[in-house]
Amino acid sequence: MVTLTPLETELLAVAGSVLDPELPVVTLRELGVLRAVHVRDGDAVEVELTPTYTGCPAVEAMSLDIERALHEHGIREVTVRTVLSPAWSTDDISAEGRRKLREFGIAPPRVRQGTAEPVGVTLGPTRTLAPTGMDAALEPIRCPHCGSADTELLSRFSSTACKALRRCLACREPFDHFKEL
Repeated sequence: MVTLTPLETELLAVAGSVLDPELPVVTLRELGVLRAVHVRDGDAVEVELTPTYTGCPAVEAMSLDIERALHEHGIREVTVRTVLSPAWSTDDISAEGRRKLREFGIAPPRVRQGTAEPVGVTLGPTRTLAPTGMDAALEPIRCPHCGSADTELLSRFSSTACKALRRCLACREPFDHFKEL
């Protein structure tokens, strides 16, 4: 386990408070993409950032926003380094981040009930059916507007590659679902 200095803890909070450019209701810390902050030579900082997927176009904006926030906090030199291992997964999204996504109208990614195992992806019918077999360990995709689990997939891709477009069959409202990785 790595022990952070008080300054690293402070700077991690500053960098972690930066909002995600594609989902501006969650911070980079809540999204789980901010991995570490290392102080080098007092006023030089190295930040480790893991993209949600390789080639994510938002990494450049995230990096610039982190640099800006740390410069404003008095840090002279900031280097943001992309770290691909361990890979980011939707399991890295905090409970607070999931709550904020839901309140914003985006169904958060599902988690396996009673375990921290990654969610397997399988292709099947687009309409959400009663889970069976291995899928029974997944919670249903619930409408963030009314809470109904009676939803259908409209498109595997939505406003960003990491979200799918769904519709609730109870309230008829469309909504984004942050896909599991």
